[in-house]
Amino acid sequence: MAESRGEVEAPPSGSAQGLPGSTGTAPPSSNPLSRKLHKVLETRLDNDKEMLEALKALSTFFVENSLRTRRNLRGDIERRSLAINEEFVCIFKQVKEAAKEQTQDLMVKTTKLQAENQRLEMKAQVAGAFIGKFQLTPDEMNLLRGTRDGPITEDFFEALGRVKQIHNDVKILLRTNQQRTGLEIMEQMALLQETSYERLYRWAQSECRTLTQESCDISPVLTQAMEALQDRPVLYKYTLDEFGTARRSAVVRGFIDALTRGGPGGTPRPIEMHSHDPLRYVGDMLAWLHQATASEKEHLEAMLKLVTTQGVEENVQEVVGHITEGVCRPLKVRIEQVIVAEPGAVLLYKISNLLKFYHHTISGILGNSAAMLLTTIEEMHLLSKKIFFNSLSLHASKLMEKVELPPPDLGPSSALNQTLTLLREVLASHDSSVVPLDARQADFVQVLSCVLDPLLQLCTVSASNLGTADMATFMVNSLYMMKTTLALFEFTDKRLEMLQFQIEAHLDTLINEQASCVLTRAGLSCIYKSVQQHKPEQGPLANLPSLDSVSLKAAMVQFDRYLSAPDNLLMPQLNFLLSPTVKEQIIKQSTELVFRAYSDIYAAVMNPANEYKDPETILHRSPHQVQSLLS
Repeated sequence: MAESRGEVEAPPSGSAQGLPGSTGTAPPSSNPLSRKLHKVLETRLDNDKEMLEALKALSTFFVENSLRTRRNLRGDIERRSLAINEEFVCIFKQVKEAAKEQTQDLMVKTTKLQAENQRLEMKAQVAGAFIGKFQLTPDEMNLLRGTRDGPITEDFFEALGRVKQIHNDVKILLRTNQQRTGLEIMEQMALLQETSYERLYRWAQSECRTLTQESCDISPVLTQAMEALQDRPVLYKYTLDEFGTARRSAVVRGFIDALTRGGPGGTPRPIEMHSHDPLRYVGDMLAWLHQATASEKEHLEAMLKLVTTQGVEENVQEVVGHITEGVCRPLKVRIEQVIVAEPGAVLLYKISNLLKFYHHTISGILGNSAAMLLTTIEEMHLLSKKIFFNSLSLHASKLMEKVELPPPDLGPSSALNQTLTLLREVLASHDSSVVPLDARQADFVQVLSCVLDPLLQLCTVSASNLGTADMATFMVNSLYMMKTTLALFEFTDKRLEMLQFQIEAHLDTLINEQASCVLTRAGLSCIYKSVQQHKPEQGPLANLPSLDSVSLKAAMVQFDRYLSAPDNLLMPQLNFLLSPTVKEQIIKQSTELVFRAYSDIYAAVMNPANEYKDPETILHRSPHQVQSLLS
């Protein structure tokens, strides 16, 4: 080291000697060795940790500072570095072998752990799917249980649907080896269903109790609630009863308001304001009830539109019938007051038809169920009908108490005209009614029997003291008035036919009376009777006292007068006939009878067996000539 230090110190002094003009501080030399020397001397080893570590490591094997060792230092360092590297490689091989063995074990364990992880993940997925399929989420549980007075939303029905679905799906587990789990889940869902339905019923019941206003708005949630409750028939029925009770009070209050207060702002006016007009009074009440019944049915159908069980229509009819029960008592009292007051047969009949019409119309809404409203309307219809027919019967009995004599002109009596006017008004109101056809026809028959039979009896009794022609004329006029009255209306064919038969019977009487009158006044009556009664064993007609030629010629003179003016021999009763057609028919048919009588007489006179001399001089007109003159 001393030698080295001496050798190192020499160059600076030699170098310094070579530095020109040096004064205190030598300027930097351009000699490389000098620069290196300066760099080494300026280095501060206490701050260079790497240099310190290198020197420390060098001191472990560089123990002799000689020329040889200095020259071999580089080689020694390289050999030492090589040895260290070889030792590192050897040790690393050992580590590698050890690591390889450990890595193999780790890979086996890793593979096992990965397989176990996959199995656990699959189990987790299966468990998650099982829970998702057979269990509810906490939010769904909270929706179903909720608070007692909490609101019901559409999410509630989705959760309830999930419960029902789980309850149905869990039956699959009962067919596997997971029966215990399936039974537990089924029991859990069943309890949850019952709790949910109980809460839903309480809410629906509370909701129905609020529907007491005249306008009823059915919320979609209530409609869904009824759809859900159909699976619990008892709760479903109780909810309908609650709805019916609430709406019943609303309808009764609305009916009383319509009677006493009228509509909003007084329009329409209160129905009681028209109590002086019985028909309008009853009609307005029934019209209001018809509208209210239809509205209540629409409300109920809107509430049950999602219900799919059988018998919904019967449920609607039953509940609407219950809703309308409350108005039956006030309606019955008011209609009874109108009917018992006996406003007249015509008004009673119109009220009866009105009641029948609304019974038929409202029954189309309520069906054929035994609704109390329909029963009340039917009772009032029967009561009005009964009092109507009692009124007609009373009218008929009064007619028979004091029978009037026929008027001098043999026309209808005043009692007959009054009764026919009443009948005409009744039938006119009957024709204009909107009662079904079969019901109208049945009523028509009863009305005609109640009025026409007493009228016919009245006419017969009234004409009983008249002569044959007067009686027939009076009866034909009376029957003709009845017929013309009935001919304007339907369902009268049988009665018209019967009246026509009676008219024809009396017409036959008048025809015979007219023919007899003509034959008597023309002098042919006795001759015709003798010809009709003559028998061959009595001998020739010419030998009979009343049938000799002189008598026949005298009769023919009178008959010629008749032929010249046939109208002069008409009975005065024919001028009293109301129908010109009937009068013409009597004249025509009586003339035919006269012609036949003359034809029989002519044939007898012309018969040689009757021994008339020159019969052509006796009866100088042939039947054909007589027929021409009479026509």
